[in-house]
Amino acid sequence: MEAASQKTFYKKVLVVDDNPTDRFIAKKMIEKCSFAQETILCESAQQALEYLRALEDEPDALPNFIFLDISMPGMDGYEFLEQYATFPEVIKAKCIILMLTTSLHPDDIERAQSNPLVIRSINKPISRDKLEMISNDFPAEN
Repeated sequence: MEAASQKTFYKKVLVVDDNPTDRFIAKKMIEKCSFAQETILCESAQQALEYLRALEDEPDALPNFIFLDISMPGMDGYEFLEQYATFPEVIKAKCIILMLTTSLHPDDIERAQSNPLVIRSINKPISRDKLEMISNDFPAEN
C-alpha cells in the first residue's frame, strides 16, 4: 500500500464491533493506511442494519466494506448476516463483508467462511498487512 500516502483506496468502510477498543484500533489503522476516506463505526449489529437500510435509495453512499465482528451481545454477526440476506440486491451488491474474530476455533472460522455473504474472515486486530491484502484482492474502482 505504498500509494496509500497519496490517495485513499475506498470511499467508505463500516466497522461493526461492540468492543470500543477494537473499533478505535480499526478506525485508526484504516486512517493511518489511507484505506478509506470515511470510516463509519457501529457498536451493534442492529445499529449497522439500520444504517445500511437507511442508505437503500443511495447506493453510492453505501460502504465498500463491512468489517463485521462475529461475537457481539444481543445480535451477533451471524444473526446480522441472516437479516442482511433479506436486504435488496442493491445493498448486497455494493458491500463486501469481512468477518472479524478473535476466535481461533475452526468451527467459527468455517461457519463464517461458509456464508456466501462473507468474503473472508480476519483475525483481530485490523492491521496494515490485512488492509494491504484486502486492497490487493479487491482493487478500488477509480
